[in-house]
Amino acid sequence: MMSEKIDRNTALPAIPQHSAQELTQGGATAQIVLNEQVYTLRITRAGKLILTK
Repeated sequence: MMSEKIDRNTALPAIPQHSAQELTQGGATAQIVLNEQVYTLRITRAGKLILTK
């Protein structure tokens, strides 16, 4: 049986949360792979996130 974290306020499974700065290791870009497709996550100068294929 798998153990899930439960949000005590909503009683629903918690959604995983990741820091963009950690994903980019302090830089501005990171690559994310899904189903053998590579996506680029970019932090803009304005502090927004862009995900492109």
